[in-house]
Amino acid sequence: MISDSTSRFSNRVADYVRYRPSYPAEIVSFLHNTCGVAPDALVADIGAGTGISTRLFLEAGHPVIAVEPNQPMLDAAMKWLGAVRGFRFVAGTAEATTLAGASVDLVIAAQAFHWFDPQKASREFGRILKPGGKVALFWNSRLLTGSTFLEGYEALLKCWGVDYSEVAERYADDAAMAEWFRGRFLHKASFPHVQVLDFGGLEGRLSSSSYAPKPDHPNHAPMMAALRALFDKTARNGTVDFEYSTRLYVGYAAQ
Repeated sequence: MISDSTSRFSNRVADYVRYRPSYPAEIVSFLHNTCGVAPDALVADIGAGTGISTRLFLEAGHPVIAVEPNQPMLDAAMKWLGAVRGFRFVAGTAEATTLAGASVDLVIAAQAFHWFDPQKASREFGRILKPGGKVALFWNSRLLTGSTFLEGYEALLKCWGVDYSEVAERYADDAAMAEWFRGRFLHKASFPHVQVLDFGGLEGRLSSSSYAPKPDHPNHAPMMAALRALFDKTARNGTVDFEYSTRLYVGYAAQ
């Protein structure tokens, strides 16, 4: 993984568990119906974090191995999902999962994908997949325009976020993802997704982001004041719509 990514969220785990969005169930349906993934396929969730993407596949009936290097996040996933049938976990990275060769049917990676070393992760995915196994990469891309709230939130991050400009645009576009699969790209899809948040939820969602200043940082108080002002200006019936486009890319691991 890219430098410091394994520890970047250690002090944000509670906010991550409570306020990060889930993923649309249509992802799993698309993999079953369009991509030919078997309903009982063994899934390796790489960079599983607190288990949000893991849970999506467990609830669909898949056994899932969560691979995560950050111990506080792994502890949260174990607390949340430890009693769920089919759940296993290992401490490992995208570049060194610790899983046996040719041992899983489907590799997934969600929001964590942009922190991986692309070439090393590709080789590792190819190593652990069974012959014919697929890779599914997906993430929630926050919409930057389309409402006064969305545009104001983006402006707020640019003004007060810590290293926001360095990490904000790391999600790959369609061309980059096709290149990553190196000619073994199969399908892409996108699905609308939304969190409906009151102010407490919005504050927690912001605090879960690695570029949000912590309370002891000089940018924290002015950012929270700006967030409150934005919410008061744009909320309808006490909530705002935090909208995403969930992007999905499916293919075979590059050889």
